[in-house]
Amino acid sequence: MIILVRRRFPMPLQYLVRSISLLDSPPPAQPLITPIPNPQTSPFSTQTSKFPEYEMPSVTWGVVQGRKERLVSRIIISDYLKSLGIVPNELEHLELPSTVDVMRGRVEFLQRIGLSVDDMNDYPLMLACSVRKNMIPVLGYLEKIGVSRSKLGDFVRNYPQVLHASVVVDLAPVIKLLRGLDVERSDIPYVLQRYPELLGFKLEGTMSTSVAYLVSIGVWPRDIGPMVTQYPFLLGMRVGTTIKPLVEYIVSLGLPKRILSRMLEKRTYILGYDLEETVKPNVSALLSFGVQPEAIPSLIAQYPPILGLPLKAKLSTQQYFFNLKLKIDPEGFARALEKMPQIVSLSQNIMLKPVEFLRGRSMPDEDVAKMVVRCPQLLACRVELMKNSYYYFKSEMKRPMKDLFDFPEYFTYSLEARIKPRHQKMASKVISCSLDWLLNCSDGRFEERLHADYIDKDTEGPSFVMGGKLEMLGNDLISDQGNSDSDEEVLYRRTVSL
Repeated sequence: MIILVRRRFPMPLQYLVRSISLLDSPPPAQPLITPIPNPQTSPFSTQTSKFPEYEMPSVTWGVVQGRKERLVSRIIISDYLKSLGIVPNELEHLELPSTVDVMRGRVEFLQRIGLSVDDMNDYPLMLACSVRKNMIPVLGYLEKIGVSRSKLGDFVRNYPQVLHASVVVDLAPVIKLLRGLDVERSDIPYVLQRYPELLGFKLEGTMSTSVAYLVSIGVWPRDIGPMVTQYPFLLGMRVGTTIKPLVEYIVSLGLPKRILSRMLEKRTYILGYDLEETVKPNVSALLSFGVQPEAIPSLIAQYPPILGLPLKAKLSTQQYFFNLKLKIDPEGFARALEKMPQIVSLSQNIMLKPVEFLRGRSMPDEDVAKMVVRCPQLLACRVELMKNSYYYFKSEMKRPMKDLFDFPEYFTYSLEARIKPRHQKMASKVISCSLDWLLNCSDGRFEERLHADYIDKDTEGPSFVMGGKLEMLGNDLISDQGNSDSDEEVLYRRTVSL
């Protein structure tokens, strides 16, 4: 039995007559959902700030079905969904459309934006959303803030709950918060596509506390926006159970908070490393392979990703390679690892080429091994550049091979920018010095040495460290600043340059 009801406001008689005539007319042959047209006429178009659907009245005269009619409609709709391969079990207790044509329109609309039957089976509740009241406003808003139309299907596939959201109550406040964190407007689509669950968070919850904690440990507020863009998942992390325990553990290893905060600004993904499953086992693996505890902070500052690698397996593989091919024992491997932790991720073929080049110059295996332990950066050098430097060393500098054994860092300096100019200046003055004295200082310090009345004796110079500035050791004269730096300051400079 079909009953006409009146809701909220009276309707003039002429509209009532029109409604009765519409009820008596047969339903249209085609669904009342039009395909997505071109951007000039589309309800998704970013050219308009207001969608036609927003202007439709939410309270209208309609048809109220009796219990029997509702049951029949539900059965017909369920059979239709089953014929498409959609399992409607989760829709049993939800309100469904009064006709199968409306449901067909929802299915076809979802298919037009790129969703498949499997996607609908993964989240059948999307079929309970109205096209005009839910889907079009939400998708139109996403396109308006920069999500391209071709990505809307992927967005809904990754986070179908967005179709239940309110643009005004749920979505717009999150976008406003992201802009308040200094996330660039052009980066918001990228952030949301990487972590669409942000649209379901409450502003006063996890997002606010995680940002406040990071600022409290020394992260610069102006860097929060780039951090969110780089790793938006930090906004969904709980401080007490995830962020704070990780920070406190890394600080307990000897890395100051100021250094850690700089690391997080540049490598925010560190926050995603699992403390118990990954970070602690990796630190234990480093210690078990001979890395000294006092070297752990420097090692982490040089190569932060080492905390999240499958490290034990990599260390075993590389240690075996060093022992078998490079003739370097486990202790030498540990010393090289402290100076250049990136060797855990270097390809063995890449590391072998420089070693083979040195051996091909009639250098004994044991001397090459000592050179690598002293300067593991040799393993990352390009053989073509090493050839040029070696030939210049032999033909122009005419130095004994012992100089290369004592200072293998020679191959890490630019031939054209440093080696040639300095050697030519020294040759013009007929001054004899070691390679360390010649190369291992700043340009300013070299000029001072060049014009001094005497040659100061060789002292241990700055050690070359991958990923950061030089660590100044030994005599204060080799420092550009004229004074020695604390360990914390050295780590700070190294991390800032990452």
